[in-house]
Amino acid sequence: QTLAAIKSGKPASFALPYRLAVSYTTTHSDFESYNVVGLIPGSDKNLKNEYVVHSAHLDHTGIGRPVAGDSIYNGAHDNASGVASLLEIARIYKTSGAKPKRSVLIVMVTAEEMGLVGSSYFAANPTVPKGSIVADVNTDMPTVIAPLLSVVPLGAEHSTIMNHVQFAARQLGLDVEKDPEPSENRFVRSDQYSFVMNGIPALHIKYGNKTNVPGFDMVKFVKEWRAKYYHQPADGMDGIFDFAAAKTYVQLNFLISYSIAQTTERPRWNEGDLFATAGK
Repeated sequence: QTLAAIKSGKPASFALPYRLAVSYTTTHSDFESYNVVGLIPGSDKNLKNEYVVHSAHLDHTGIGRPVAGDSIYNGAHDNASGVASLLEIARIYKTSGAKPKRSVLIVMVTAEEMGLVGSSYFAANPTVPKGSIVADVNTDMPTVIAPLLSVVPLGAEHSTIMNHVQFAARQLGLDVEKDPEPSENRFVRSDQYSFVMNGIPALHIKYGNKTNVPGFDMVKFVKEWRAKYYHQPADGMDGIFDFAAAKTYVQLNFLISYSIAQTTERPRWNEGDLFATAGK
C-alpha cells in the first residue's frame, strides 16, 4: 500500500516502533585563499571604464580518498585547463594588437568547488564599480577531449550575449547548439552564476555534440570520460587532451569578449527573462 502511494506521487508516512539517538562532532578551521585579478585597459575614452570579465576557478579538490593508491586530485581538466585558457586569452590581448574599447578583467577565483565562494565574493565586492561590469565569460572544465565542431553557450539565451556568441562561432565555423541536458541546470552550477545573481549577464561555453566521425557517439564518449576522470585522481596531464580543440575554444572565448568590448551597447537581459531582476 505504501509503495503504491509512492508510485502515485502521494506523500507516504507511517510510524516506526523504534527510537534512534544520534550524536556527532564536527570541527572546522579558517584559512585564507585569494582571487587573482588582472587588468587589460580599454582604449576608448568613453568605454574604458566599463569591464568585460573572463573568469575561471583556480582550485580543485586537493587530497582525497585514494583511488588505485593515488590520493592527489590533480584537476587538469577541472579547472587547470580553464585557467590556462584565461592566461592564453590575456596573452592574445597583449600580443595580437587587439585594443579592446572596454577594459577586460582576467579573474581567477578561488574555492569554486566549495560553493562558488571566490566568485561570489568578487561579484559582490569587485575591484571596480559593480555597475561598470557589463558581462562575464566563464570558463570551467572546457572538456577538450575531441575535435571541437560545436558549442553549447550555457546561459547566453537569457541575454543579448547570444549575439556575440553567434558572431564568434561564425568566425570559427562552429555550430551553436541548445543545452542537451537542461534538467542538469548547468548554468547555475559554476562561477558565472555569481555574476548573474548580481545582475550581470554571463555565460559559460561548453563543448557541443557535433562530430565528423560517422557512427561516433559524442554523448556516450563524454559520459564515459566523466565517469573515469571527473573529480578523480585520474584527471591529470596524462589523460585525454585535444589541444587543437583547446586552441579553438580559447579563440572562441576571446572573440566573444572582444566583440562585447567593441560594441557600444552593453549586453542586456532579454525582455521578461527570469534573470532580468537578479541583483535588484
